[in-house]
Amino acid sequence: MSLYPTLEDMKVDHMMKAEQLLAESQYPDIPTIPYEQHNVLPSAPAYNPSSILYPSLGEYMGMELTEEVIAQNMPEYALVNRKSMEISIPAPSGPLAGMVAPLSGESLGLQRAQVTNGIRQIILCKDRNGKIGLRVHAVSNGIFVCLVSQNSPAALAGLRFGDQILSINDEYVAGYTMEQVHKMLRNADVNGIRVGIRDRPFERTVTMHKNSNGHIGFQFKNGKIIALIKDSSAARNGLLTDHQIVEVNGKNVIGLKDKEITAEIENGGNIITVTIIPSYMYDHMIKKMNTSLLKTLMDHSIPDV
Repeated sequence: MSLYPTLEDMKVDHMMKAEQLLAESQYPDIPTIPYEQHNVLPSAPAYNPSSILYPSLGEYMGMELTEEVIAQNMPEYALVNRKSMEISIPAPSGPLAGMVAPLSGESLGLQRAQVTNGIRQIILCKDRNGKIGLRVHAVSNGIFVCLVSQNSPAALAGLRFGDQILSINDEYVAGYTMEQVHKMLRNADVNGIRVGIRDRPFERTVTMHKNSNGHIGFQFKNGKIIALIKDSSAARNGLLTDHQIVEVNGKNVIGLKDKEITAEIENGGNIITVTIIPSYMYDHMIKKMNTSLLKTLMDHSIPDV
């Protein structure tokens, strides 16, 4: 999960830092001890990762989120509401102090949609019918999950569309065919199937804010993003066309009709996180699958956080 998921977060972070500096400037200067009285070498300037992740808006691709734009499209984040907003934002602490997105960092949808690209091991078992509820496809000598059946052992273990299978019972599957991996799973014992997983290496998330009309600024057809609206949150935050929508706020929407995906976005709150994958990769992963399977078998449950 990105620490600063949206451009809107960046603007509010700038405003919060400006107010903090203003408040600090109202205090009298604290006397400093002359350097000669110290027995230590002068330290280098403190590294502030926030200044790298949040560059000045005036230098950010020529875009400027002015107070007028915020008041028009995000009135709940305008400066007039800063006092109430500060009450609702927990003060960051620990090693990530100053690294928490002030607007979307607490979004449940963003937490559910987290893509780490990390590696983990899961333990699978078979159901009473001897099924795991998993289908895979070979892509570029890798094995990828292309279907997780609802309420299956694979779904309960947290597997998702796009996960890469690295090993099965300590046997590495790079270069294997889809048929070989399916056979390995069929021949595996009922319990204790050890599977090494890389978390969705081809996928990424984009978090966006709805404007005053409830729009985030992109169009899609059959789940594929086909157009972006100029100056929308989708455009500002780097959403791209020719990408397939895999999840909305962490919920898998593959196989759903466009009107059902639209309903998920409309009912998802003011902050929407979509998980996307390049269309050419998505098409390759499902090209040998019956589309009816995606509609009837795919797990569309909401993941726990």
